Amino acid sequence: MKNNYLLESEDNYLVSRKIEELIDKCSFKDSPIHSYDMEEVPLSNALEDLDTYGLFSEKKVIIISNIESLPSDGNEKEIEHLFRYLKNSLDTILVIITARKLNNTKRITKELKKNLEYINLTTNAVDYVKKELQGYSLENGVIKALVSYTLEDIGRLHQECEKLKLYRMDTKKIALHDIDELVIKKLGEPRDLTFEFVRALASKDKKGALDKYHELEEYSIDAIPLIGLLASQFLIMYQVKILEKRTKLNQEIADILGEKSYRVQKTRELTKYYSEKELRDILKKLADMDLKIKSSDVDGNFLIELFILENS
Repeated sequence: MKNNYLLESEDNYLVSRKIEELIDKCSFKDSPIHSYDMEEVPLSNALEDLDTYGLFSEKKVIIISNIESLPSDGNEKEIEHLFRYLKNSLDTILVIITARKLNNTKRITKELKKNLEYINLTTNAVDYVKKELQGYSLENGVIKALVSYTLEDIGRLHQECEKLKLYRMDTKKIALHDIDELVIKKLGEPRDLTFEFVRALASKDKKGALDKYHELEEYSIDAIPLIGLLASQFLIMYQVKILEKRTKLNQEIADILGEKSYRVQKTRELTKYYSEKELRDILKKLADMDLKIKSSDVDGNFLIELFILENS
């Protein structure tokens, strides 16, 4: 397990900081760093590098990202090769990164966690801001606004806190209007916006749901992919609703679904608003909308707005 690490995190900033820390701790500071993204290159490229000594230095850092994207089928030989390397690793730092929770029932996950030091990188956004802005007086609402504007992106939070500290270095006081002046509101990822859209629907907030829908429109997403995003969110709600009968533990439900515990936790905030039958009916409506758009000239945006008005 020497110098072999498995990092799990959706936050690129936390990952990059941890890699810097590992390189420093293992005294690999001046070693070459080679990165391989499993969404872009085959695993064999990384394996060849792992098996090869460096030309000018025996030490090197190999980073394999998006390991969750590596398909099991057709990669059996490469995966077995990786397992062999992990048991006989050379003078190299190997960091394998996953942005999504790995399925603990799969052999590759078991082998990775057995032969690499597993590190789950999470941090509470509110606690992070409090720590970053220590020594500054904060007006009520500053922390909440910062977290909201950056959508809990720790990298963005770090940048915005640094800007605010420089801006108010003389007074050491940060006001709410400073956030409006300095911090650029981050446009949410479609999946995050879809979650907020569904939350507004669930709480019968027609205006809020329409506002979130119009935010999603800024991505220039066609009606059909947007219906797909909605169906995906309602499907996981339905699955979680059923699994809640079996267990109350978010982690157990997440393991079964191959999802992050955090997403299950957030989804459970919504399941209380719906019965299983209501969720099935909504999924059927979305499937009917999808078919109607594909088989006729009906305006997809009109159908989605009608869906919002009928279901909120």
